[in-house]
Amino acid sequence: MGPQTVPPYVRIVTEIRRRIADAEIGPGERVPSTRQIAREWGVALATATKALTVLRQEGLVRAEPRVGTVVAEAPPVRSGHPAASGRGPASGHGSPHGPGPARDHGPAPERELTRERVVRAAIEIADTEGLAALSMRSVAARLGVATMSPYRHVAGKDDLVLLMTDAAFGESSYPAEAPSGWRARLELSARMLWALCRRHPWLAQVSSLTRPLLLPNLMIHAEWALSALDGLGLDPAVMMNLHVLVYSYVQGIAVNLEREAQAEAVTGLSEEQWMDTQESAFAALAASGDYPTFVRLSGALEYDLRLDELFEFGLKPMLDGLAVFIESQRAERST
Repeated sequence: MGPQTVPPYVRIVTEIRRRIADAEIGPGERVPSTRQIAREWGVALATATKALTVLRQEGLVRAEPRVGTVVAEAPPVRSGHPAASGRGPASGHGSPHGPGPARDHGPAPERELTRERVVRAAIEIADTEGLAALSMRSVAARLGVATMSPYRHVAGKDDLVLLMTDAAFGESSYPAEAPSGWRARLELSARMLWALCRRHPWLAQVSSLTRPLLLPNLMIHAEWALSALDGLGLDPAVMMNLHVLVYSYVQGIAVNLEREAQAEAVTGLSEEQWMDTQESAFAALAASGDYPTFVRLSGALEYDLRLDELFEFGLKPMLDGLAVFIESQRAERST
C-alpha cells in the first residue's frame, strides 16, 4: 500500500505511535487533541477522533477528564500494529478506500450498540474535548461503528445532549436521611452540583435559567432544594427564587470551567501563559492613572483566580445572607 493510499487516520496513528515510542511524549503527557490533529494533518474532526480511538483501543493512550487524551502509564509492546497496515479494527478489511461494513469498525459489534453506550461515549468526548467537539459522527468514530448507527438509538445531537445531561445529573444521589435544617440541605445540594460540574464542565453550558431543562435527574436536585425550604412559611415565589439563586451561584462559576478549557484549546495557552501576554496591556492601564485602586491591589498581591477556591469563598457568605433574609421573611409573614 503506497503512501497516497494509506487512510489519513492510519498515517496519524503511525506518527503519534512513533512519538510515544521515541519518548517525545511521555506517560501521562497529552497527545494532540482532536482539534490539534485536525489542524496539523488537515483532516476532519471525525478522522482525528478515529485516530485517537485506534490508539486508545491499542492501549497506548487513555482519556483523562478535563486534561485530554494522554499517554498510558505502561504502553503495551506490540510486534505489529493493525492500524499501520490499514487492517485495524476500523479499516474495513484493509481496503485503501475507507471503512468497510460496520462489523469491522471496532471491538464492539453494532448489534451490541445501545443508547446507554452512545450516551456514555458522547459524555467521554465532551469531558475530554469539550462540548464543541461533540457530533454524531465523532460519537460513531469513538464507538467504532458506522456513522449512521447512533441514529438508531438517538434522534440527533440535540436529543443526545439532553440524554447526556440527564445521565450526568443522575450520577450522584442524595442521602436517604436528609441533614437537619434547610441550610445544611442547601449547602449539600450546592456542593453536589459543583462536584458534578467539576466532573463534567460542559454541564453548566447546557441550560439557561430562563429556559430550564425539565429532565428527571435534574429535577431531583430541584426537588431536594425546594423541599429544604418547604415548611419555613415562605411565599412560593420566594422559595423558587431562593432555589434558582443557589443553582445560579454554582452555574455562574462552573460555566467558566468549560470556557477556560475552550480558550486553552483554541489559543494553545494556559491561563498563566495567557496572563503573561497581557503585561503590556496592564502597563498601559497603570500608566493611564485612571484605575488607581485596581493597580494598587494588583501590585500588592499575587492573585490567581482558582474556581474551586472562589466557590468555597462565596458559599458561606451567600448562605449567611439567605439565613438573614429567610428570618426576615418569616417575621414579616408572622405579623
